Order: sequence, then structure tokens, then C-alpha cells
Amino acid sequence: MVTTIERDSAVPYYEQLFDILREQIAGGVFPDGARLPSELELCREYGLSRATVRQTFLKLETEGFARRVPRRGVFAAKPSESSGWIIQDSQGFLESQIQHGQGGIETEVLRARFTEPPEHVAQLLQTEPGDDAFELVRVRSLEGRPAMYSTNWFPRASGEVVSAAKDVLDGSGSVNQALRGAGFITAGARRVIHALRTPPEIATALGVGEDEPALRVGSLSWNQDAIRFDYYETWVLTDVVPLEVNVAAS
Repeated sequence: MVTTIERDSAVPYYEQLFDILREQIAGGVFPDGARLPSELELCREYGLSRATVRQTFLKLETEGFARRVPRRGVFAAKPSESSGWIIQDSQGFLESQIQHGQGGIETEVLRARFTEPPEHVAQLLQTEPGDDAFELVRVRSLEGRPAMYSTNWFPRASGEVVSAAKDVLDGSGSVNQALRGAGFITAGARRVIHALRTPPEIATALGVGEDEPALRVGSLSWNQDAIRFDYYETWVLTDVVPLEVNVAAS
């Protein structure tokens, strides 16, 4: 279990503290209902600013690992069981499912190669004409049922990271974790959802009819320097994997 903040890591401090506290909550160090250390206590223990600790608490609350009681503090909680995908979060589907304790996830990698991307992808990634991108095509199943068909495109820099990530290429690893470990941290993303007729290749992979609609999620991610490093299109069968949206009071 990680218990310290890595100062030379590309992962933001608030996310590192989130991982530490989440593991402690899941491991029973802070059982359900136990009061978590205060902002000041965590600042002193980990050498962090109060703004960073507040970001961590907000993430814990948003993802169901903590609840705030006015004038009393923040308390550990167990996230409700879910098989959904929280689409406004920076996490991918695999991380979301693992976080919720969801098992039975299988990933089949259909293609993984550098190739010239479609024109609309090149425009979104702002690559130069003729530049290759790394294409990663995967089918995700949940409890044996096909659930998602995803195609990611990465420009050269982030594509080289993914192409060298053996666990991603064999279907066992997370693209987001591989990218974060190499310094590609999502500072912002834009996701667009359409209900569309399923193309033949995708319909076959998902085991549905070509005339059957599915939800397509298109997502573009960029870092703090506004550099675009990932674009994906994921076709989701929402009867298998519902899409979730968390709403927090402002």
C-alpha cells in the first residue's frame, strides 16, 4: 500500500493522496463511518497545501468514498455497487469498474498499430497531414456479455507510450494509467454522446443487429498545456453498462 507522496511523480498530489486514502478506506484502516483526518492533519502529515487536500476530499465525496457532515467533518463511506461508467470523470471504463468492485471484465484487443487516422480524427488531434497515429481497437465484455467497442487514436508522443505498454496491449491494463505514468495527465476533456445505427464491424463484435442503435461516446482529452493526446469513440450497449452522471452541489 502506497503511503507517501512522490514529489517527482507526474501524477498530481491530490490524486496521489486520493489513492492513499481510498486504499485505506477499502482496506479497513478507516472503516465505513469512521471520521477521516482533518484538512490540517493531512496537510501536516503529507506536506500538502489545504487547497490540494480539499481537492482530494471533493474527489473522495464525488466517487462515493467519503461523505461530509457539516460542522463535524468528513467520514469514510463505501461506494454503492454499480456497473455503470461515470462518463464525466477522467477515468476510463476499466478503472471505473475496478473502483466499484465490479469483476468479470474481459478485454479483447482487435487492432493495435500506427496508421494514418481518419480525417476527422486528425483534425481533432491537430496532427500534421500525413502523420500517423496509434490506433487501439478493443471490445469489452462484462460477465460474458459484449458491452463496449472502443477505438482510441493517439498522436505520436502518447502513441509510443501506449504501444510500449504490454498490459494494455494484452487487454489487462488501463490506458489512462499508462498515460499518467508517462506524464500525460488529463487537464480537460470533451465528451459527446450520440445514438446511432451500429456499423457492421461493430455490430458483429457486439452481437447486435446492424439496424440496432447504440450510444457512441466521442471523447477528446488534453493536458495542462492544451496538447491533445487521446481521442476515442466508444460504442456502448447501455443495457449492459449504463452511463452514470454524478451531480454535486456547487
